[in-house]
Amino acid sequence: MITTAQWLQLWLDTRLGPGKSTMRGYRQHIHGYLIPYLGGHLLKELTNAHVQAMFTAIIRTHGAAGRPVSAGTLQRIHATLRAALNAAVRRGLIEHNPARDVELPRGRRPHAVVWTPPRIAQWRATGERPRVAVWTAAQTATFLHEIRDHRLYLLFHLVALLGLRRGEVIGLRWSDIDLKAGYLTVSHQIRQIGATIEVGKPKSEASNRVIALDHTTITLLRRHHDTCRDPLFDVPVGYLFLNALGRPIRPDALTSLFRLLNTRSGLPPIRLHDLRHGAASLSLAAGNDLKTVQDMLGHASIVLTADTYTSVLPSLARQSAEATARLVLDAARTTATRLRTPRRRHRTATRRPVTAGRRTSHAPIAA
Repeated sequence: MITTAQWLQLWLDTRLGPGKSTMRGYRQHIHGYLIPYLGGHLLKELTNAHVQAMFTAIIRTHGAAGRPVSAGTLQRIHATLRAALNAAVRRGLIEHNPARDVELPRGRRPHAVVWTPPRIAQWRATGERPRVAVWTAAQTATFLHEIRDHRLYLLFHLVALLGLRRGEVIGLRWSDIDLKAGYLTVSHQIRQIGATIEVGKPKSEASNRVIALDHTTITLLRRHHDTCRDPLFDVPVGYLFLNALGRPIRPDALTSLFRLLNTRSGLPPIRLHDLRHGAASLSLAAGNDLKTVQDMLGHASIVLTADTYTSVLPSLARQSAEATARLVLDAARTTATRLRTPRRRHRTATRRPVTAGRRTSHAPIAA
């Protein structure tokens, strides 16, 4: 009889498809949580009650130790267990998946808020800052103006306007850029796992995408193109952006650089990834629809785009409010005008009285 621990290890050892980061997550879940709590049970005897008891114990134990496990982490542990047990069902080792119908805390996706003047004043007075925040169009323009002479200005320009992920932008190669057609292709990204840097596929199938470029961005890319010519091929080759040693930029180094430039600019703080949030909001404010923004960001679901990356900028909210008010007020004016206009009285046809001694064609003839 195979134990749950033996099956989980076998399933982990025979995985072929996932990348290194996904496998790293599987190992953490299996050795850090699943085997310690469930490994001693025989696989055939594992029940929904066992799985539910495990998550209850994880929540209580880590919470009491001052190291609470987030709802998102619990969901990912559950996903790993569910995938491993689904494989056991397919192999005929168990009849059904006991990880189904487990009650877990629902993690709420953070919504970005805009750095408005009152929110900036609160931050300056108390240091309080939102978990996820974005700049307005004016604040984004100010940041780009402040770093206009920095050698990585174009990199931040691409993130702020096109919503590229950190790994996508530092993984851009000149072969991904078509200046004549005016588009760039996201076909891979650079990831960092601990101290190791690796080049891999984009985050998902939808992340493998083609993005149209505006004239300003094309002009900036042409200038960068001219400064990066390879003497052997007379055209740039390799990556668009390199560090001082001529190597691809490390993701953590880019995050640290952005934090430094943000501080120097005097603008309220945001994360590097929040530039991606801001790009979605700015695209919506410019009049683009959700489908366009979804394609630009490389999301598989439009629901994810609407739920996470479409924090509405104040100007866009005011436009919506004005449009709604205008609709109601126009209807009110139309109604008031109609009520003030007097109704036309309908004339009713009356018969003329019959004059004595005068016969009509309809009057009977006296006998």
